[in-house]
Amino acid sequence: MNRRPGLTISQLARYAGVTVRAVRHYHHVGLLAEPERDHSDYRRYDAAAVVDLVRIKVLVDAGVPLSRIHLLLHADEEEFAIAIKDIDRRLRAEIRERQRHRERVAELVAGDRLALPPDAVEYLARLREIGVPERAIEMERDAWILVAAQIPDQMPTLMAIKQSQIEDPAVRAIYLDLVNAAAWDPEDPRLPQIADRMVALIEKDVEKWSEDQIASFTLDAELVALLDGMFVDAVPAARNLLRLLEERGWTGWTKLERIAPAT
Repeated sequence: MNRRPGLTISQLARYAGVTVRAVRHYHHVGLLAEPERDHSDYRRYDAAAVVDLVRIKVLVDAGVPLSRIHLLLHADEEEFAIAIKDIDRRLRAEIRERQRHRERVAELVAGDRLALPPDAVEYLARLREIGVPERAIEMERDAWILVAAQIPDQMPTLMAIKQSQIEDPAVRAIYLDLVNAAAWDPEDPRLPQIADRMVALIEKDVEKWSEDQIASFTLDAELVALLDGMFVDAVPAARNLLRLLEERGWTGWTKLERIAPAT
């Protein structure tokens, strides 16, 4: 009995430059007709199958979705041209979207840019310039991410204030001292002096602010608790420093408030 002429699936795959697995997948999704088995239980493929498979591979390599390939294989010249234009538009849209993703990924190389506006990134860069340790900058960054998510429209004003403050020699000195104090023992004898200097600066700054300005940056209680918690968890001396501030008439950390005198 003569064997039916044609190619085996392995030979077909080699002709078209694809894998046997790909051929079987194209069978499964209905792109490539699957011939009947011969008497030896082999499927034999003719030249038309090779042509179809090569066309399928070209379209797949061009990024055409499998769902569209079936229509293109059976389209006339006009239908094919229209379909290709539509696919090209889709691919260009995908390229633009992927480019945006690449730009976003590139931004993430510098972690400060993750969820922070440019002016906040500039502020953190300035902290690096004046010698603030990276661990302290990471704490600032995480805190500002929380604030930016809560009041994004007010971040430019807040950052302008912070930039101005950090250029004040007295503020910069106390800031760097606080950074160093983050590693101190909770009972370090230098803490009262830090508290005295902080209160002096706080009261000096408060004189510059109107009640409307202070109210415009009101944070909700939940966010204040989160930010205060970050400070307390990261700084061993934090609780003692907060106590010292209360003794000097101020309460809180993120949201500093003057303690009302007892009546």
